[in-house]
Amino acid sequence: MAAHARLSASGSDRWARCPGSVSAEEGFQDKGSEFAAEGTTAHALAEYCLNNGVSCKSCEGMTFEGRQVDLEMCEYVQQYVDYVCSFSGEHFYEQRVDFSPWVPEGFGTSDAIVIDAKSKTLRVIDLKYGKGVQVDAENNYQAQLYALGAINDFGSFADIEKVSIAIVQPRLDHISEWEITVEQLNEFASYIKERANMACTPNAERVPGDKQCQWCKAKATCPALYNLTQTTLLQSFEVIDIDSLPKLNQLTESQLKLALDNRKLIESWLSSVEQYATEQILDGKNIGGYKLVEGRSIRQWIDEQHAEQVLSERFEESDLYKKTFVSVAQAEKLLGKKQADLLHELVTKPQGKPTLAPASDKRPPIGANISDFDTCND
Repeated sequence: MAAHARLSASGSDRWARCPGSVSAEEGFQDKGSEFAAEGTTAHALAEYCLNNGVSCKSCEGMTFEGRQVDLEMCEYVQQYVDYVCSFSGEHFYEQRVDFSPWVPEGFGTSDAIVIDAKSKTLRVIDLKYGKGVQVDAENNYQAQLYALGAINDFGSFADIEKVSIAIVQPRLDHISEWEITVEQLNEFASYIKERANMACTPNAERVPGDKQCQWCKAKATCPALYNLTQTTLLQSFEVIDIDSLPKLNQLTESQLKLALDNRKLIESWLSSVEQYATEQILDGKNIGGYKLVEGRSIRQWIDEQHAEQVLSERFEESDLYKKTFVSVAQAEKLLGKKQADLLHELVTKPQGKPTLAPASDKRPPIGANISDFDTCND
């Protein structure tokens, strides 16, 4: 079993922004998930192919970390392998790096490090196999810690002047790149050292926020996040109970912005509270006024082949089987990248419905006139 640092690089978005989260998470078990296990297999496949100079497709059917690799994973991971191999220099894969000069007992494992002495460039490349949340390279705390660790470990190998960070998410068709100087990385080093020291102090401050709360195990029981929902929002709206909630058209611009700024965080907190309460009741504890009931389920065949046999004696095949044409995504998968151009004249992408987004969103605004959009239909 791999060792994990108390102040891990992967958790740096959380503990750097909310130092109190480190002690808050103590006692919570890391339950893992199917997605995490899948990611572990993808990383093991990538490491094997890079170290042995073989294609991912040649590994189809092989088992890594207890899971068998299918063709889909091979195709996605190959995109990461090709990207890593496109850079010249000294390559290191699944490399443990030491960033303890800035983070107490800090270490981590970088997916790929490439040191190009000729261009004086250090590359830190991170594979994200998940497809739930898009991750960007710019200001990525985890990758910057890996870069600090790489310079700490390999500083004598080359005179590094530039640091290039890349996040590769093949299942989202997303590669994000960001380049900084060593001087800029040193500025981050000073910041992260200060935050790490704060995180190690007793009764460190808890600071709720989207990034730090997203994956925090203590989110459901965090008093700071609870106070945010109770104090910041409700007092700003100046309501006493649910019946006195103001009408939407009576809210000020600042109140609307406050609600929108905190919507995702509050919804995430409520979801965590529900999950935590469910776990507590399953564990035999009592949550006053709540109980667990059987949710809605969908009927299914006990034995589909047997059901097919019985019903085929009474009905025609056309009654029992419904045929639908493949989707664009399914057709792309059938064709593969080399033949994907065939779809260009067959596919159109309708204009998306207006979607509210923060001003920092990189997409251009659609303007005030949205008469071209169908706002009545989904």
